[in-house]
Amino acid sequence: MILNYLWIAFFLIAFLVGLARLIFLQDYEVFPAILQSTFDMSKTGFELSLYLTGVMSLWLGIMKIGEAGGIVRVFSRLIGPFFTRLFPEIPRDHPAIGSMIMNFSANMLGLDNAATPLGLKTMKEMQELNPQKDTASDAQIMFLVLNTSGLSIIPLTILIDRSVIGAENPTDVFIPIMIATFFSTIVGLIAVSLYQRINLLDKVIMAYLGGLTAFMAGIIYYFSSIPQEQIASISNVASSLLIYGVIISFIALAVIKKVNVYETFIDGAKEGFEIAIKIIPYLIAILVAIGVFRASGSLDYIIRGIEAVVNFFGFNSEFVEALPTALMKPLSGSAARGMNVEIMKTFGPDSFVARLSSIFRGATETTFYIIAVYFGSVNIRKTRYAVTAGLFADLAGIIAGIFVGYMFFH
Repeated sequence: MILNYLWIAFFLIAFLVGLARLIFLQDYEVFPAILQSTFDMSKTGFELSLYLTGVMSLWLGIMKIGEAGGIVRVFSRLIGPFFTRLFPEIPRDHPAIGSMIMNFSANMLGLDNAATPLGLKTMKEMQELNPQKDTASDAQIMFLVLNTSGLSIIPLTILIDRSVIGAENPTDVFIPIMIATFFSTIVGLIAVSLYQRINLLDKVIMAYLGGLTAFMAGIIYYFSSIPQEQIASISNVASSLLIYGVIISFIALAVIKKVNVYETFIDGAKEGFEIAIKIIPYLIAILVAIGVFRASGSLDYIIRGIEAVVNFFGFNSEFVEALPTALMKPLSGSAARGMNVEIMKTFGPDSFVARLSSIFRGATETTFYIIAVYFGSVNIRKTRYAVTAGLFADLAGIIAGIFVGYMFFH
């Protein structure tokens, strides 16, 4: 529903702004430009989907190998003790714990197709323990906010899109996204814990959070201590090595489990092909809407307004051009993806703005969509503080993304 209103708004605002420019500025080129953008963006959407087919098939094949090899179960064993303390109202042996861990594991690996069904299953199992069926429980809110904080180890679709658009090194945003999404997750976790009075000083929670924080602090310290010109090259090498290491570990686990690696890859690749074909209409729809919105000058007016405010306070305003992606993501993942692709096409995939846009896209999540779908699946109408905590996490991801973007790419 949100995407429907957003799509209509883009076209309507573009028409009104274009009409104003025609009447008051006598800009006779605005409507030809708007019309031309519909053809240009339709072509871009199809070309992107065409190139996406091969890359998506490759990565979903790799992910299928990981699933068959039991990588999700490995994550379950690693983070189980941590989650049982964040969800004290759920019994340790309740099925919701297992489904929840599987959902988070799939999310961290970029397995969106697997994550959503597991998330809905988790919500249904939590609802069985919920005494007020129309009101979100503490456990359900914690689960939702951790989902909307966007914690990701492999931001797969972002790396694929950067590859398709022609980035010299599509993985160069991998570590910056990981750092930014860490901050969004921590802020979301703290916000909900304060509401629910969860003891974050518990030894097990402190051990997990302390270890993760120390790891991230080490990464930030290292990259802040080396010359600026070395950051991008070292980040590229580290990102490529980590991602290729994940591929090798997936294959190794599958071999140990005596999985037919080749056939499993083919099964996953088939799914990738089907998904790439199915998204063509959706991608074209959102790219055309964004195209007319930008061609009318509407987006430029918004950006210039924000830029003026930032400049007034004496801050560097180069990040403002990437903000549309950050503003779109809580409303719609498709809109944010379309905006990110459009920015990469406009400024070039290796520009500072395009890289920062990709970081914003990875550091935030579709908060309203997730809350609507997950709570709607179990008929919860009273969401309490879920939206507030989720948006706090998104804001933290945006702020962290700005700092990390300047650190790595400016």
